[in-house]
Amino acid sequence: MSTQPTVESASERTWHALGIEDVTAALQADDQGLTSAEAEQRLAVHGPNTIEASSATPWIVTLLRQFVSPMIGILLVAFVITMLLGEFIDAGAIALILALNAGLGFWQERRSARDVRALANLSAPNCTVVRDGSAATRPAADLVPGDVVQLESGDRVPADVRLLQANALQVDESMLTGESEAVTKQTGVVTEEAPVGDRINMAFSGTLVRSGRARALVVATGTGTELGVISELIKGPPGKTPLQELTNGLERKIGLIITAVSAVLFFSGVALGNAPGEMFMTIVALAVASVPESLPIVLTVAMSVGVSRMAKRHALVRSLPAVETLGSTTVIGSDKTGTLTMNEMTSQAGWTAAGEVDLTDPGLTLSPAVRQMLLIGALTNEARPDRDDPSTFIGDAVDVAMAKAALRTGAVTMAGLATAPLAHAPYESEARMSQSIHRVGDERVLFVKGSPDVLLAASVNIQTDDGVVPLEFDVVQSANHHLASRGLRVLGTAFRVLGPGEQISEEFPPPAGLTFAGLQGMADPPRPGVAEAIAACHRAGIWVLMITGDQPATALAIAAQLGLPTEAEPLTGAEILTLDDDPLHARLREVGVAARVSPQDKMRIVQVLQDRGEVVAVTGDGVNDAPALKAAALGVAMGASGTDVARESADMVLTDDNFVTVVDAVEQGRVTFNAIRKATHFLLANGAASLLAVSISVYTGMPLIFLPIQMLFMNVVTNGVQDIALGFEGAEGDELNRPPRSAREGVLSRVLWWRTAITGVWMGLAAVSMFLWGLNEGLTEEHARTLTMTLFVMMNFFFVQTSRFEHKSVLSDPFSNRLLLVSSFAALALFWVAATWPVLSNLMGFVTLSGAEWAMCAVLGVSTLLIVEAEKWVRRRLAARQHGYG
Repeated sequence: MSTQPTVESASERTWHALGIEDVTAALQADDQGLTSAEAEQRLAVHGPNTIEASSATPWIVTLLRQFVSPMIGILLVAFVITMLLGEFIDAGAIALILALNAGLGFWQERRSARDVRALANLSAPNCTVVRDGSAATRPAADLVPGDVVQLESGDRVPADVRLLQANALQVDESMLTGESEAVTKQTGVVTEEAPVGDRINMAFSGTLVRSGRARALVVATGTGTELGVISELIKGPPGKTPLQELTNGLERKIGLIITAVSAVLFFSGVALGNAPGEMFMTIVALAVASVPESLPIVLTVAMSVGVSRMAKRHALVRSLPAVETLGSTTVIGSDKTGTLTMNEMTSQAGWTAAGEVDLTDPGLTLSPAVRQMLLIGALTNEARPDRDDPSTFIGDAVDVAMAKAALRTGAVTMAGLATAPLAHAPYESEARMSQSIHRVGDERVLFVKGSPDVLLAASVNIQTDDGVVPLEFDVVQSANHHLASRGLRVLGTAFRVLGPGEQISEEFPPPAGLTFAGLQGMADPPRPGVAEAIAACHRAGIWVLMITGDQPATALAIAAQLGLPTEAEPLTGAEILTLDDDPLHARLREVGVAARVSPQDKMRIVQVLQDRGEVVAVTGDGVNDAPALKAAALGVAMGASGTDVARESADMVLTDDNFVTVVDAVEQGRVTFNAIRKATHFLLANGAASLLAVSISVYTGMPLIFLPIQMLFMNVVTNGVQDIALGFEGAEGDELNRPPRSAREGVLSRVLWWRTAITGVWMGLAAVSMFLWGLNEGLTEEHARTLTMTLFVMMNFFFVQTSRFEHKSVLSDPFSNRLLLVSSFAALALFWVAATWPVLSNLMGFVTLSGAEWAMCAVLGVSTLLIVEAEKWVRRRLAARQHGYG
């Protein structure tokens, strides 16, 4: 065995389609394992059986990235100009704003990339491997292709392996495939096209052995495993959220406008005879007046408020922009197992000769036949209570379901369940049944549970409430089909009283002469409230799509219970492989379920939808969900039952594992965006007013209407305080009755853009008029500027109040945002201090105003509220007439 298999051959994905002899030949191995020398050589070729974590972005890169923005670029240029001109006070103020913005952005982004590290936690630390002809415990990181490993109940599979021998082996692959039921494994060949969930002759790294034992050949390690493939899919930085895209686009537009206007003003001002130094200070004032410096702060505050509100509703946000993203979501792609369902197999329906019963009914009265059916399911059973938590059971999901059903209904006690059988034959996939012998009174009774077809073939009678009668095969078969058609996993139960001298060997011969007791139908049930939550999503214009690795029939049955579309056949992973993106998108629009899909399929579904303008949120809890969680605009992971990988790949974690919480988060996301939208409208209207006022002052030859430090004070201190308070604005009450925001609509709606223009022009013209009036009345420039700035502050005081609502009048609910009221009066107080305290007034170029001048500015300031409220009233009247009720 001197020649080593190549890395490529060790990571082939078709080992399941090869026979054992072909696999061992390809890997130059045998079932006795490798020698230590061979293993060392292969380890040098393939590397350790580990998944490397991606390195975090260096902090200096994150910090420098905060200065790559048009608005920040404008402020940087303004800072350099003011420093060159010796205006150090203005330069210091600008530097303070730059530092504040950079600090906030750095704090937001500085998170370690832990996504792939969480995958490493799923790897088994140690395993039993056969080396030099003997089994020993070794670190799983030392495994190489060709190694032989031994698996038994409770082990985590250390690598991707091809089974050589399997004895009643059942493996929980839910974190990889989404199937809640453990998979029974065997060693035979399966088709090459079989998806991961159907490769029953393989066991995959990170999955858990629930029962049985096996001997297996390692075929892939490290990044060559299915777990490793997923780790590669979730590497790389996350994409920008819709809000980030919108705000970046808005910043670019503002930057281009300010740059263009500044250039025109500078050259035209110089051409009109103004000194270059004076024009430099003018455009610095223009830039400072027009740039909404507090916008990044407002974004952070509004989203932080949303984070706090969501936390109270069991949704923990790991990334601030995620708060808004869910509010703009148009599609929610939800995993089934553990998200829409409980991820716990539950006996839901029972059938006996007397008919069907609801096993979830807390008031169920047990008839003799139902009690017997439940008793057999519980005693022919290997599930046992957890020593640390007796309320939970350990074992096969079906066994756990049947044991819990019997305990819940009182068919058996915990003591009875713990009674050891006289003999027991565990479930065998070939026999499709399990058997046990128990002493009941003075008799020994053989209990059997398994496939209904197998048990019916071995039965001659059926148990009724009145005794035993001859079996009617067709009646039982019809009941079996009826339960199965509802997506239930159906098992039969039967029994036979053994004769006094009858002996049963250890191998348990095939049963015969049984009395059929009944059927149990099991499923992973929907979570309470999920159907109502999905209905609420539909009302909010959000399309919900189930994306699962489970079987199509099972997924379709759950979808029907939840109110998802079931008219079209589910989309499957096999079908996805045959479709290009456009046909795949068309197919997705027809269905409510995508089933039997791989992690790669889930990620492709997300990408196809997002490429066509959808804002996609993905919910999930398993490793198989991680790539889609990372690729989506918003990943939502389950906190209690979810894997570390899912949580670390997600932007939001639901602590109660409840899909219903998603609806609450959607509502809060929309509230958050509306608050950001209102705050942005307020800032842009002020910027437009300042831009207009400064431009008019240049072209009319007036003195500089505002000094840079005055505009910084107003934008950051007075307006900034009020704008931040707008970020705390609550719900208006109809958020879930509106469709998702159009992807073509920016931060502001058309209504708000129009309103921004109206108020911006009015405030700009009012400021210029006040400045000219002051100069014409013989006031000094400093006095006229103070009067103009006071009017500006007063107009903003009233304007911020009416900015709280986009459509309804602020007079209908004037006091609900008490923080804004307090902040508005605080802003007035701060300006009053700056205008009257000599230390600040001398620094900023203000003079003390008379009481009459303050009163005049306050009266004129009300005009902004009156103008906006009148515009809202006209729009409401027009809307009422359009709908015929005005």
